[in-house]
Amino acid sequence: MQDTTTAVAHAAPTATVYDRLKRSPQWLMPLGIVLVGLALFTESFEVFKFSYLVAYSFFLSLTLGSLFLVIIHHLVDACWSAPLRRVTEHLSTLVIWMAIFFIPIAVFAPSIYPWMELEATGPDHALEAKQAFLNKTFWYVRAVIYFAVWAFLAMRLRGFSVSQDKDGDPKWTKKAQFTAAYAIILFALSITGAAIDWHKSLVHEWFSTMYGVYYFAGSVWVTLATLYLLQMVLSREGAPLHGVIGRRQLHSNGVLLFAFTVFYAYIAFSQYFIIWNANLPEETFWYALREQGSWLGIGNLMIFGHFFAPFLTLLRIDIKLNPAIMTFIGVWAWLMHYLDMAFNIMPVVQPEGFSVSLSVIGLFLTFAGLLISAFLKSLESTNPYPVKDPRLGEALRDG
Repeated sequence: MQDTTTAVAHAAPTATVYDRLKRSPQWLMPLGIVLVGLALFTESFEVFKFSYLVAYSFFLSLTLGSLFLVIIHHLVDACWSAPLRRVTEHLSTLVIWMAIFFIPIAVFAPSIYPWMELEATGPDHALEAKQAFLNKTFWYVRAVIYFAVWAFLAMRLRGFSVSQDKDGDPKWTKKAQFTAAYAIILFALSITGAAIDWHKSLVHEWFSTMYGVYYFAGSVWVTLATLYLLQMVLSREGAPLHGVIGRRQLHSNGVLLFAFTVFYAYIAFSQYFIIWNANLPEETFWYALREQGSWLGIGNLMIFGHFFAPFLTLLRIDIKLNPAIMTFIGVWAWLMHYLDMAFNIMPVVQPEGFSVSLSVIGLFLTFAGLLISAFLKSLESTNPYPVKDPRLGEALRDG
């Protein structure tokens, strides 16, 4: 009798990593909302608004980075990423949620972006030179256009993919490839405009011709790190992609992560070097502010944490297939990208240095809980991977 009881106990199912991921919104959202509520009563509302913009920009990076990966998959007719495409398709359609979460930013924009008030209170030479672009009406119109473009592309590409699941017709692949041909142009223009409107224009006097590419590089970098983590979770036993994800997908994802580590560093250094070399007051003041207080330490940390550490780690081919180390790199990428967003946004309201507050933690947890829940519901509403994609068989054989 004792042996039977023991056998039954050992046979009881245990919670998988995927199960824990599905349950995570149940504690992330309540905890985040509680912390946000406390922050609203105990912290400066000015700091809260900018903390919201930081958290928003972080998670927007994941949706836009995923949209780019879907577009580039079709544009180059990739094979290895076919089993992963449905994951990035669902992540990209979260941009609809991000459009809703943008409403508080739109409402409080006049108190977040100083140039909106300067427009009515007096002359400003920098603003006067940019008046055709930086005016309230056009700023709001552009925001609507950005979200319309992103939502259209994300839903259209996922729609083709889901339609192919039903009939297996190759025409859906051709339609997706045709869409990707113009989507990459629309994506480049829209992400550049959004980065300038929502981040760079916080300090409207500043000039940088590389800022849009800077935000793009960081967005794709953190998305690739997140995709690697999701692969490891979703390919475990009992998870939707079990038996579909192979070494090829993990290795190729790691190679791309390595490539964007270098690309981001190149863009970040180039922007800094050009501004430092020109030594123009309307450009250098942006970096001078970020050499004050703890911002100098955060800037130095990103040099090593955003580039040297992942670069040197990912050089080895075996590391790209090491679950423990890649899990650490994925979590580390989230930390570095969040600090990157804070480094770009928070000095406007916290020139003396960054502080981890209730609003910082609460908003991050709330966004994470809401978007994880939305992603999992979307993932479970369709096949977890494009079952009739003509490239799937080759991808699985090589995996």
